[in-house]
Amino acid sequence: MTDLSKMTEIEDLRRVAQRKVPRMFYDYVDSGSWTQTTYRNNETDFDRIKLRQRVLVDMEGRSLATQMIGQDVHMPVAIAPTGFTGMMWADGEIHAARAAEKFGIPFSLSTMSICSIEDVAENTTKPFWFQLYVMKDKKFMENLIRRAKDAKCSALILTADLQVLGQRHKDIKNGLSAPPKPTLANIINLMTKPEWCFNMLGTKRHTFRNIVGHAEGVGDLSSLSSWTAEQFDPSLNWDDVARIKELWGGKLIIKGIMEPEDAILAAKSGADAMVISNHGGRQLDGAPSSIAALSDCVQAVQAENSNCEIWLDSGIRSGQDVLKAIALGAKGTMIGRSFLYGLGAYGEDGVRRALEIIYKECDITMAFCGHTNINTVNTDIFVKGTYENLKVADPHVSPIRW
Repeated sequence: MTDLSKMTEIEDLRRVAQRKVPRMFYDYVDSGSWTQTTYRNNETDFDRIKLRQRVLVDMEGRSLATQMIGQDVHMPVAIAPTGFTGMMWADGEIHAARAAEKFGIPFSLSTMSICSIEDVAENTTKPFWFQLYVMKDKKFMENLIRRAKDAKCSALILTADLQVLGQRHKDIKNGLSAPPKPTLANIINLMTKPEWCFNMLGTKRHTFRNIVGHAEGVGDLSSLSSWTAEQFDPSLNWDDVARIKELWGGKLIIKGIMEPEDAILAAKSGADAMVISNHGGRQLDGAPSSIAALSDCVQAVQAENSNCEIWLDSGIRSGQDVLKAIALGAKGTMIGRSFLYGLGAYGEDGVRRALEIIYKECDITMAFCGHTNINTVNTDIFVKGTYENLKVADPHVSPIRW
C-alpha cells in the first residue's frame, strides 16, 4: 500500500497518474486546445497574485465551511463535471462521488460520463449535481433532465461554452474518439499499464452510459461515434435557458461565463449560480485565464444587485488558488484536473487525498494571511499591484508542454 501522506501536492498525484493511465486518456485530461496558451495561463496567472503575511493574529478556531447555492460545504470547492472520468480509473465517477460525499463537498456528473446518472445514484447516499450538454436531440435531452430528477440530483449545471468543440491536438494525435481507436500505438501503450487494465476488466462500464441505450439509434459503441459528432447544438442561446430552467424546476448553474456582459445575462436568466470558466483552456485558446476574468464579472453582477452566486473553475491546483478566488469575490470554486490526477493515481483514495491537500493548503494559507473564517477573506490578503491587472498578458509564459 502506498503511503498517501507522502503525496503533498497535486503535482505529486499528477506524476503518478501520468505513469499509470493510458496516454490517450491522460492526455485528454492534461491538455488544452490549439497552442494551449489559455490552458497554461489558467495556472500561471494564479502565481502572479502575491499574498500578504500577517503575524500575531489569533489563529484558533479556523473554518473553511460555507455554503454553495444553499448547500453546506466543508470548503468552498465542488468537483467539476468532467467527461471520460471513468477512463481515468474503473468506475471513476462512482469513486469520485463517494470521496466528495465523505469529504462534505458537492460532486458533479457530466453528460459524457462513463458511469450513468443511475450508476452514481445507486452507489451514493447524498444528492449530487448533474451537468447538461444541450443536444440537437431534444427528446434525449429532456429525458436526461427527467432522469436527473428521478435520481434526486439537487442542481443542474448548464454548460454554455460547448456549442462547438475546440480542437485539441493531443486527442487528434492519440486517435481519441468515442469509442477510442485501437491503434497499434495505443495497444502497445495499454500493455504498459497493467493496474489500469486489471481494474477495467473488473467493470462493465466502458462507454458513455448516459447515452448508449437512451438515445435513439445508439445501442452500442459502434453507433456512438457518429451520434456524438453530430449532436452538440450550435444554436443554443439565451432564449433556451428559460425553457431548460422550466423543464428542470430546481437549482440551475450556468457554467462557461467569461465576460461581464454574459455574467449580467446569466444573472438575469434566473440562474442560481454561474461559473467563471474557460473550460480548462479546452475551448477558445487565446482567451484570458478564468482568474483574470473573475473580478470584472463579479463587479458587473454586483452592480445588478443580483443574488446569483459566482464561482470559479479552471486552473485551480492548490488550496492557495481556492483562497485567491474567494478573495476576488467568488462564492465557491470547482476543480477538474486536480481531482482527476488523484483519481488516475489511486482511485477513490487519490481523490480523497487531493481534497485533503487542497483543504490543508487553503486553511494554512488563510491563517498566514490573518483570517480564521473563509467567509471574511477579501483582497486585503493580496500585495497591491499583483492582482489588479491580471488581464495584462504576462510575457514570461512557460514554453508549450507536449
